[in-house]
Amino acid sequence: TKVVVKVCYPNAERLLRGDVRTLRAFASLAQPVHVPALKEMEKQFATEFDYREEAKNMARIRQNLMESGLAGGPGTKCQVPKPYMEHTTKRVLVMEELFGEKLEVALRKDLHYHAQRAHQSVDQFLLAQKMEEEQKIAKGDKIQGPSSQQYETLIALEDGKRRVQNGWNRLYNSTLGLVSSEKRPYASKREVVPLNHAQLIDDLIEIHGYEVLVHGFFNGDAHPGNILLCWDDVNDHAQLGLIDYGQVKPLTKQQRHWFAKLMIALDDDNEEEVAKLITEAGYKSQKMDPKVMNLYAKVAFDNDSREITGGQHIQLFMEQIQEMDPIYSLPKDFVMVSRCTLLLRGLAHAVKQSRTIAKAWRPIAERVLAEDI
Repeated sequence: TKVVVKVCYPNAERLLRGDVRTLRAFASLAQPVHVPALKEMEKQFATEFDYREEAKNMARIRQNLMESGLAGGPGTKCQVPKPYMEHTTKRVLVMEELFGEKLEVALRKDLHYHAQRAHQSVDQFLLAQKMEEEQKIAKGDKIQGPSSQQYETLIALEDGKRRVQNGWNRLYNSTLGLVSSEKRPYASKREVVPLNHAQLIDDLIEIHGYEVLVHGFFNGDAHPGNILLCWDDVNDHAQLGLIDYGQVKPLTKQQRHWFAKLMIALDDDNEEEVAKLITEAGYKSQKMDPKVMNLYAKVAFDNDSREITGGQHIQLFMEQIQEMDPIYSLPKDFVMVSRCTLLLRGLAHAVKQSRTIAKAWRPIAERVLAEDI
């Protein structure tokens, strides 16, 4: 069995904790409302530097996702590496190797594919994309990439071309190739087809929806560097590989049910219910303005589209909310949930597959409440 060994650098914990303390000190002077969030994140760093705890987190999430049919072997949406507890110490983590590449690397390769298909260099392709986006923004149109079905049509087309070319190469190799001793290569599907960005985002959001709402044990650090693109050889299609479980947050059944209700209220645009729920969770502001409370909940947990933020960066938008109705206290138990959804939404925006988390997670939320999971 091939394994990966993760080793903690000397002084890494001391340096990171020092950085967090500096941020907390600055926030206490400039933006006190963010201090509880920073404290919560600092608390989550505890397992980041004890690989025995990270291994336990990995094993538990792996088991949860396998029981939900989302992880494991062929036909599932993702793989989570198996940790080897007997070989793991506080500073060394030994885990099963997943065979894939970092998602950010796979996306760069995919960018080259689309540029080549448009008969452009990567720089030309990116410039054309930027100009197209600016035109859509000027018209008030939504920026949204192809659907999953549209991607599957393109993938089928490219795979068909590959099969035909492989057929010609096979014919050549068995005839003229025998004489010339020159063999033409065969391309595999994974070498030629583009990524289905829409399916990629939908799968990531669904997986983390189960972690948060069903299992109450989720990875709060779901950035692209912690995601691999693997390959399901049996079904011949892409499969996610999810790694790095140093920032895992548990939720109680009561907290999961509260968040399920919030997702439904946000999807319904039920401002009264949203205001009621986040007040229960510890939100406090000077005016307790329901409009501002809903804006906060929407951007923190659900949707940060241009229609809501006016195209502003989330941090600037949150500062604007703070000016409208100064916030004294935030729902600290859900800071890591917010971070998780923000990271997922950020990746979705980057590949032009924007989603509203509340709409995507609503079916899971309704099931959790109906079945009292």
